[in-house]
Amino acid sequence: MSFRDRADAGRRLAALLEPLRAERPVVLALPRGGVPVGFEVARALGAQLDVILVRKLGVPGQPELGMGAIGEGNVRVVNDEIRRARGVTEAQVAMVEARERVELERRARTFRGGGEMVPIAGRTVVVVDDGIATGSTARAALQVARAHGARRVVLAAPVAPPGTPDDFRPDADDVVVVETPEQMYAIGAWYDDFTQTSDNEVVARLRQAALPD
Repeated sequence: MSFRDRADAGRRLAALLEPLRAERPVVLALPRGGVPVGFEVARALGAQLDVILVRKLGVPGQPELGMGAIGEGNVRVVNDEIRRARGVTEAQVAMVEARERVELERRARTFRGGGEMVPIAGRTVVVVDDGIATGSTARAALQVARAHGARRVVLAAPVAPPGTPDDFRPDADDVVVVETPEQMYAIGAWYDDFTQTSDNEVVARLRQAALPD
């Protein structure tokens, strides 16, 4: 069963997340496509909405292979096993981080206008994306949320491969997915409308979510 669009996907996902309402969670959406989904989740749960900005740290010469991730607040998570196996020095890690942090900070300015990330220390956090394929970005987001002190971290997406809940332990305390098709293909194949989300739409959704009911 496909979703009409990201808003429809968000409403269906929110129905499965309803038990979290009592925990007064924070919804952190992965931009850009995860934001319209997260907006519907946050609205249904009466939760704060923010973006979670992460950048994968790719191995030099093999950027598709992640050796860690960075997030706001100078958070850095490095998989030393991969780093050592690939012979990457600390100096090389620092160079990759510096390059990726420029883009991270650009996105923070674009989406929040210089504002700070919603505090999540001691809170239940729901990390939302519009779908999970390889899961590298989602995993980085979970690790960054942990590093910021989240008490409980839940990964939520409308569509993901069947093995996703097991794949994301122990990074996530729970994984909530609406559809887990055996043949995943591209995430967009599960949406009737998978139009690219713009930066302006991300900003508009964040502003709308911040308005009082």
